[in-house]
Amino acid sequence: MFMRKKVSADKELHSEEQSVSDVQQSGTTDAALSADALDNAEQLAGITGLEAEIAEQQKQIERFRDELLRKAAEFENFRKIKERESVAAGARVLESTIRELLPLVDDIKRVLQNAPRILEISAETKPYVDGVELLKRNFDNWLAGKGVKEIEAVGRMLDVNFHEAISMIEVPDVEPETIVEEYQTGYLLGDKVIRHARVIVAK
Repeated sequence: MFMRKKVSADKELHSEEQSVSDVQQSGTTDAALSADALDNAEQLAGITGLEAEIAEQQKQIERFRDELLRKAAEFENFRKIKERESVAAGARVLESTIRELLPLVDDIKRVLQNAPRILEISAETKPYVDGVELLKRNFDNWLAGKGVKEIEAVGRMLDVNFHEAISMIEVPDVEPETIVEEYQTGYLLGDKVIRHARVIVAK
């Protein structure tokens, strides 16, 4: 009898210990679940924060990209403007140089116009006349290489865009305002008139 009571008491004690153990394990499990949930929440918050930061960084990248494209476009426009200015400056220098040389070309042409009379006076002047002719050819070649052309005049109708009439004379059987004589040659630089031809026209 005593033994049965002792066994029964041991069973009850064991049962109570088991219950306590179960409760402790249950508490431990709930605590573990709570910790896991907290970790998950923290991770989710961290991910959300990273996503927001990435989105902000992406916006910043887009702003930098737009700024870079704008600066590149501004630089390209600046480069084109400077290039046009450089070309225009070069054209102005060339035009100015040619204008300064034209009186010299006029003098050479006048010398050659008088060459036949000079040669009649003295045949010994022929080498000098030949030298002037060579100089004239070199000038003509240089001018042509720069895009300079003479304005056609004699036999054409007066065109104030290209010709400047300095005198009018009566010429039988010639239509009025027809150019009958060229007093000074005019020149074009490309399509631009750099000196009008000075001419005499028929009345």
